Amino acid sequence: MYVDSHCHLSFPELASRIDEIRAAMAQADVDRALCICTTLEEFPEVHALAMRYDNLWASAGVHPDSEGVREPTLDDLVALAAKPRVVAIGETGLDYYRLAGRSVQDMAWQRERFRVHIRAAIAAGLPLVVHTRSASQDTLAILREEGAAAAGGVFHCFTETMEVARAALDLGFHISFSGILTFRNATDLQEVARFVPLDRCLIETDSPYLAPVPHRGRLNNPSYVVHVARQLATLKGCPVETVAEATSANFERLFKRVE
Repeated sequence: MYVDSHCHLSFPELASRIDEIRAAMAQADVDRALCICTTLEEFPEVHALAMRYDNLWASAGVHPDSEGVREPTLDDLVALAAKPRVVAIGETGLDYYRLAGRSVQDMAWQRERFRVHIRAAIAAGLPLVVHTRSASQDTLAILREEGAAAAGGVFHCFTETMEVARAALDLGFHISFSGILTFRNATDLQEVARFVPLDRCLIETDSPYLAPVPHRGRLNNPSYVVHVARQLATLKGCPVETVAEATSANFERLFKRVE
C-alpha cells in the first residue's frame, strides 16, 4: 500500500535490525522501500539488501557531504547502474550547510561530483535522487546546464521554498516529503505540499533520521512513512488511501525498473 522512497537500511543502527524492521513494515502495509547509497564503499551493503529482499531496491551514488571517500567517475556509476535492482543514481546534489570555514567557491569539487552523477543518470537511463541544502540556486542551475530533465528524478526530503518547488516541477522532477512534514513548525513546507500535484509527490522516511510525529526523537524506520502519508492526505483534503495509491504509482513510474 505504501512505499518508502528513501531510506538508509544499510546504516548500522538499522542493518542490525533488518528482520524487525521488515516485520514492522509488513504490519504497517509498507510494501516496498528504496535503499539509498551514500558512498561507493557502502554500495555493496546497499545492493546486498536489494538482492536479498524482494521488496527492497537500491541506488548508486555518493552523497555531497561524503568526504574522504572514493570519488565516483562516470564509468563507476554507469557500471553500478547496470546491476540488478539498482533503480536510481544518487543520492547526489549540493550541500552548503556545513562549510566548516570554507566558502561556496571552495565547494567546486562538490559541484563537479554532482555533474558526474547527472551525466551518469542520463547515460544509464535512470532517475536522479537529489539532495540540496542551502544550495538550491546552484542545484537548479547545474540541473539545467547538464540537461537533467532527460533523466528526471526526485528532490528528496524537500525543505525548500515554493519557488524552488515550482522550478523542480518545471524540470520534470518529483518532490518527496519526509517526516518533517508532520512537524508543528513546518508551516511553509506544508503549504508547498498543498501546492505540489499529487501525481508528482513521493513520501519517504530518510531513515534513520527525521522520525515523524508521533515518533519524533526516536530512531526512524520505513514503517513510519505511514505518518507522512496521513499528513499529506490531511493537507490535500483526501483519504490517506488516495495518497498511498498515488505515491506508489508515482514511485513505479519514476523508478521504472521496479516490478
